[in-house]
Amino acid sequence: MTDQGPRMTPELKAQCIQEALDCRNAAAVARRHPLPPDPVRRWVRAATRRPARPETADLRAAFAQTEAENRQLKEILGDKDLEIAILKDLVKKADRVPPRGVK
Repeated sequence: MTDQGPRMTPELKAQCIQEALDCRNAAAVARRHPLPPDPVRRWVRAATRRPARPETADLRAAFAQTEAENRQLKEILGDKDLEIAILKDLVKKADRVPPRGVK
């Protein structure tokens, strides 16, 4: 039976993370605990990653709502522009037609 290194426990993982943060060398920590260096690097990266700020989700939701409202307002504006163009066209035609009774 081959030796597969130390049994991975949450305590060992936490110890490796702390050692890697202290010495700033995940590969050296991995060698000390017969582990591959890549998982140790991933653990350290995950442990030091900043958590997402809760207001980010709120901002995304507000942004999505604003975009939806913007699309709706653009549609309304387009409809109003079309109505104005039609009314202007009717006014021009009414100016060209002589009033009733005048030839």
